[in-house]
Amino acid sequence: MTRPRVLLADDHRIVLAGLQALLAGDYELVGSASDGRTLLQLARECSADFIVADISMPGLNGIDALQAMRREGLDVPVIFLTMHTEPAYARRALEAGAAGYVLKHAAPQELQQALRAAAQGGIFVSAEIAAEVFGNGGARTERDPASGLTPRQREILRLLVDGRSAKEIARLLDISHRTVEYHKYQAMETLGVKTNAELIQLALRLQIAS
Repeated sequence: MTRPRVLLADDHRIVLAGLQALLAGDYELVGSASDGRTLLQLARECSADFIVADISMPGLNGIDALQAMRREGLDVPVIFLTMHTEPAYARRALEAGAAGYVLKHAAPQELQQALRAAAQGGIFVSAEIAAEVFGNGGARTERDPASGLTPRQREILRLLVDGRSAKEIARLLDISHRTVEYHKYQAMETLGVKTNAELIQLALRLQIAS
């Protein structure tokens, strides 16, 4: 059986060595980079199935490298493995189209979970910060449960109600489908629903999509 191909990027050699040892049993390492520009070049050349990258790297940080990949049409799932625990970093990474955000001090199993989620087109965020990343900061109220929705979330909800898939919405809005999923998950958290069907039904009932 062919193993999934993974590209690694971190400016610390010991981290790269640890990642290679952790993933060697299930993944084929196709390259490693110690700065963002090398990561971008290897992403163009390696046909990786996944990228695991740090955010803070010389030359070009991981998020900027991801944005450059997306501009070039490279849709490989990128999982950030980082020391940055601030939810704002994670939100920025997910909005740029990241498939995962894993903290370096988390258990190794979280990186494996993130890779499995990415393989299914999903998003994974370390449990330590997931609630803050996907939460709405208390914006929801009983009077107006939609008050915490952003304009982008409302735009995506309207397209979902119209029957558009995440990939179609990504194409229409010129963003990655994982960015669509991120905004959809945030909308679900804000509105207190668990499924796509509940989200669409509530959007219709509250006339969010009108």
